[in-house]
Amino acid sequence: MQYENYLFDLYGTLVDIHTDETLEEVWKRLSYFYGYYGAGYTPEELRISYNEIIQKNEGVMRGDAHEMFPELQIEDVFQELFIRKGVQADKTLAIHAGQFFRVLSTDYVKLYDGAVELLQELKKKEKRVCLLSNAQRIFTEYEMRSLGIYDMFDDVYISSDYHCKKPDIKFYNALLDELRLERRKTIMIGNDNRCDIEGAKAAGLDTFYIHSNISPEVKDFRQIKSTYILEEMDLKKVLEILTKEKSK
Repeated sequence: MQYENYLFDLYGTLVDIHTDETLEEVWKRLSYFYGYYGAGYTPEELRISYNEIIQKNEGVMRGDAHEMFPELQIEDVFQELFIRKGVQADKTLAIHAGQFFRVLSTDYVKLYDGAVELLQELKKKEKRVCLLSNAQRIFTEYEMRSLGIYDMFDDVYISSDYHCKKPDIKFYNALLDELRLERRKTIMIGNDNRCDIEGAKAAGLDTFYIHSNISPEVKDFRQIKSTYILEEMDLKKVLEILTKEKSK
């Protein structure tokens, strides 16, 4: 195999997920949760406040930290929702509120066929397997653990921990520099041309693009400049291609 280090995106690459935060029932039930702790919101007021806080915090990050691709920690948003109603909620309660919101808004979360086998085979060959995901730690770590794959990674990098996200080269460099990975022996596997492919190429990595059911629309696959391209989800094919690679 040509590579020693394999960086994976998560959602749309290894994990299939569908969430819908626009459902009225989500905000209705979340407003009940906040009401239990004395933070009285109507569902619509809660939804509007949530979006306002996100926009405000991301705007501050762009202005103060000059972040082109800012990533806030979502638990801060849920904590501020309490504070706006005069409730001094601690971080634990804010995390629980966020996780309750995630559960309410999630239709399903499941592994793509072949995901476990792909990770297991790379580990069996003593390759370094890392996650580089645009995600929230309070959601993603728990979902990965429930799916049984968290401990299959040598290193897990989640954007909310770094306050920036793909395709920002700073997020790629955080992983590459901290782990001291040799770029020519590292490949990024993902389902988003901009975040996973263009971002990784800018960081000097080879790439493997997989078009999945939740990939952004692609009108012409010839426009994707990736080392490898699959036009449909097939992790068994990904494993076959990667394991056929000869050592340099």
